[in-house]
Amino acid sequence: MPFFSSPIADIAAKIRCNELKSVEVVARSLDVIKKHDAEIRAFISFQADAAVARAEQIDALPPSEKAALPLAGIPIGVKDNICTLGVPTTCGSRMLENFRPPYNAAVVEALEKSGAVIVGKTNMDEFAMGSSTESSYFGATKNPHAPDRIPGGSSGGSAAAVAAELVPVALGSDTGGSIRQPAGHCGVIGLKPTYGRVSRYGLVAFASSLDQIGPLSADIRDAGLLLSVISAPDSRDSTNGQKPFVDDPALYSGNLSGMAIGVPREYFGEGLSGEVRAAIDAAKAALARRGARFIDLSLPNLCHAIAAYYIICTAEASSNLARYDGVKYGFRAPGASSLIEMYENTRQQGFGAEVKRRIMLGTYVLSAGYYDAYYLKAARVRTLIARDFEQAFAQCDAVISPVSPTPAFRLGEKHDDPLQMYLSDIYTVSANLAGIPGISVPCGDHAGLPIGVQFMAPKWREDTLMRLGAAVQASTGGV
Repeated sequence: MPFFSSPIADIAAKIRCNELKSVEVVARSLDVIKKHDAEIRAFISFQADAAVARAEQIDALPPSEKAALPLAGIPIGVKDNICTLGVPTTCGSRMLENFRPPYNAAVVEALEKSGAVIVGKTNMDEFAMGSSTESSYFGATKNPHAPDRIPGGSSGGSAAAVAAELVPVALGSDTGGSIRQPAGHCGVIGLKPTYGRVSRYGLVAFASSLDQIGPLSADIRDAGLLLSVISAPDSRDSTNGQKPFVDDPALYSGNLSGMAIGVPREYFGEGLSGEVRAAIDAAKAALARRGARFIDLSLPNLCHAIAAYYIICTAEASSNLARYDGVKYGFRAPGASSLIEMYENTRQQGFGAEVKRRIMLGTYVLSAGYYDAYYLKAARVRTLIARDFEQAFAQCDAVISPVSPTPAFRLGEKHDDPLQMYLSDIYTVSANLAGIPGISVPCGDHAGLPIGVQFMAPKWREDTLMRLGAAVQASTGGV
């Protein structure tokens, strides 16, 4: 795809100086979506007419106004749990099938202010609960590299849209790996920012203490530019750190001289497939040639991360999803003879199996008699995991790990085995529990299936992740 073969900063620069028209770029994106998305199913909805109108509006701006738009005319996909004014925001669920928000999320406001053009809302696991995008009410997304394989989840639609070059960049959300894991399976860049870096205002909540919005892109520089746009301070989110990311071209030199990278032994033990281990070993060798040195270390409480994560996230989901009762907004089951029956029927018919499972688990761990035994203990383990990372970062600048135990598995392979599906996130949930940034970068493949490597850094050090991502991308022949 000629228009998308260079970083979006270059495309936007051409649009700003009238070498290229936004309507041409957007039309190319919409044309590719029309031709290929019926098979991939990366999108739930399209806003073609609105996108073309927006592109025409950008092209008509005077040069002085266009010069202030870092994403001038760039088409983008937005995960369908991020509110868009008047545009369906379904969360991949029957419960919100016809919901049209009366406001824009903070990140959508930032995109529009920067000149980006939203072409559609991307598919996702229902209410972001899943690791394969198979729990979507609107059908599973397919991996563009192998249509019989999952794209990962829950931001599988965004990752697949970028991998298939339907759009050059997309937004996803990450609660326990939902940006990084699909990025790894689809062979694109996926960044989970520091908790509080990006406003959650307008992000439909799954687990509020874990959720973060972040970019997916084919190029590390695109991820940095997009993060700088969406990390604008926002007082409407009480957890927002008011610390915008400052993008710097120097971050992408590929030089890692003096950088120390920790190798936690807990991430490279039993359960990691040989092909993933080999790809990461090759990435480590490439980073060493660029000046990095590696330090063996231990994160002793990581063995409890999955258990702690699924207690905390289900507890928060149980609370957050209580609002979907058929009264306020969203789906309401017809024919009920009483209020209680209406509640029961609405939640029974409106939610899918995985969402119901997590609501029940969350309600259980918060119930009287079990709160101390489960939720409180998980919260304490979360603190221990955060301390493990703090101690590790006293010795190194970042840590390296796999993104997933194996390359993308087949559609349906784990759909009926929730425990195996949950273990897909074994290497990613710890970053959310600790509130630190993490990134997935393509580092190889096995039989045509992409493999990603993950880096995690101290809070607010996304610049370190950009340096590492640029070095891996340069070493593997990326853009």
